[in-house]
Amino acid sequence: MGSKLKNFSLIGLGMIAGVAASMQFSAMAQKNAGAPLPLDELRQLADVFGLIKSDYVEPVEDKKLLTEAISGMVASLDPHSAYLDKKAFKELKEGTQGKFVGLGIEVGMEDGYVKVISPIEDSPAYRAGIKAGDLITRLDSTPVKGLTLDEAVKKMRGEPGSKITLTIARKDEDKPIIATITREEIRVQSVKGKVVEPGYVWLRIAQFQEPTVDDLAKKINALYTQEPHLKGLVLDLRNDPGGVLPGAIGVAAAFLPKDVVVVSTNGQLPDSKATFYAKREFYASRGTGDPLSKLPDAVKKVPMVVLVNTGSASASEIVAGALQDYKRATIMGTQSFGKGSVQTIRQLSLDTAVKLTTARYYTPNGRSIQAKGIVPDLMVDEYADGDGLNGLRVREADLQKHLSNDLDKVPEAVKVKRDELEEEQRLIAQERKRKPLDYGSKEDFQLAQALNQLKGLPVQLSKVKEEPKKEMSINDKKDDKKNGVKK
Repeated sequence: MGSKLKNFSLIGLGMIAGVAASMQFSAMAQKNAGAPLPLDELRQLADVFGLIKSDYVEPVEDKKLLTEAISGMVASLDPHSAYLDKKAFKELKEGTQGKFVGLGIEVGMEDGYVKVISPIEDSPAYRAGIKAGDLITRLDSTPVKGLTLDEAVKKMRGEPGSKITLTIARKDEDKPIIATITREEIRVQSVKGKVVEPGYVWLRIAQFQEPTVDDLAKKINALYTQEPHLKGLVLDLRNDPGGVLPGAIGVAAAFLPKDVVVVSTNGQLPDSKATFYAKREFYASRGTGDPLSKLPDAVKKVPMVVLVNTGSASASEIVAGALQDYKRATIMGTQSFGKGSVQTIRQLSLDTAVKLTTARYYTPNGRSIQAKGIVPDLMVDEYADGDGLNGLRVREADLQKHLSNDLDKVPEAVKVKRDELEEEQRLIAQERKRKPLDYGSKEDFQLAQALNQLKGLPVQLSKVKEEPKKEMSINDKKDDKKNGVKK
C-alpha cells in the first residue's frame, strides 16, 4: 500500500508502549552452557573493529563502536528487542510508573516523517494544538527526513522546562505550522470511567502501568457507588498499546473467577515456561494488600463487552484473550495488533540493559497471540460508514523480522480486495472531514454498539467479516506431536 502507515510504532514520548514486559532485572543474561562460542565469527568481528580503528576517515571512540555493535546485534532479532542505554533504560522504568518527561504524543513514521498518532490529554502537545495526523517535518533546525523513529523520539525528549520547536505539516493547512513546546513531566491517567447512561458504565484503560490495578479497583468502586445496580459494563481497550504484565493479570482477575489461568508463556529458558493465575501474588506489589479484595461481588457477573482495535496490543490482548476464552465478555471491534511476545529486561550494568524477547504469550485455551492478535466475536467498524484509517494501520505481522505465530499460519488481518491506492486516497479524504474521535462520548459509534449488545438490541456489524477457520492451540500442537500429525 502506497503510503500505508509504515514502521508504525506505539511509542509515546518517554512511555513504554506495546510491551507487556516481565520486569526481571538480573546482573547478566543467563548463559547457555552447552553452546560453544563461534570463534571464527568473533575473530571476524575483532578484525572489523581493528579495520575501523586503523583505516576509517576519522577516529572513532571504542565505546561508540562496541555500543553500536551490541545495539545492532539485539535489534536484528525482532522489532521489540533492543539495547537500552542509560537514557532509554531510565525512561523505560519511568514509563511503567505512569510518568515521563516529554511532549505527550504517541507517534509513528510515515513517508520518512514523524506522524502524530494522538496527543495525550492535557499534555504540552495537546495544549499547543497538536492534532492526530500531523506530520512533524523539523525538530528545531533538524530535518526529520533521514532520522529513524528512535532518533526522532530522542530529540523530542529532554529535561523539564526545556523547549523544542516543531515544524508541522497538516493536511488541511497550506503553510507549515510552527509550534514551540515546553517539555514537562507528564503523568498518564491509565484508568478512566463514567456512567454513560442509567445502568451502564464505560471503563477505559489507556495503558497498563504499575498503578493500574489499584486505579482500576478505585474506579470500579466509585462507579458502583454512583450506580449500584449495574446492568452492563464496557471495558475499552482501544489503542491501548500494552504495558506491564501484572497490570494485565490484575485487570483480567477483577472480572474472572478466583485463581483461574489468565495467561501462560513458553520460550527456550526454563523460567520462560510459566503460567500466571488470577491470584494476588501475580498482580499485587509485595508487601501490599490485595487491591481487588474490596470489589463488589457483582463485578464478576455483570454483563460485559470489551472494545478492541488495531491499536490494542500486548497486555490489552492478554486481557481480551482471557475474557474471551472464559466467555466472560463479548469482544467487539476490529482485529487487534498481534503482539504476543514477552520482553524480559536483563540489566547489564547499573544504568544499561537489554530488552530481549524471551517467550510467546498464550491465552488460557492455549491460543498464540503473536502475529495474529485477538479476533473479535463481533466485528464492528469505528464509524457507522466504515473503519476509517484503521484498515491502513500496520500490525505486528507487517513489521520486519517479526516473530512468527508458532501454532498456525493465519492471515494477520481481514483484508478487502480493492484498488488499494484509490481506496486509501478516499479514506484519507474522508478522514479530513471528521472530528477527532472522543472515546466515551455520545459520538462514539463502537461504544453505542457495545451498549446495544448489552441491552439485547441489534448491533451494526462491519461489512468486512472474518472467514471462519479452525484455530490450533498449544495443547493441540502437543497432541499432534504425540500422534505424529504433520500440519
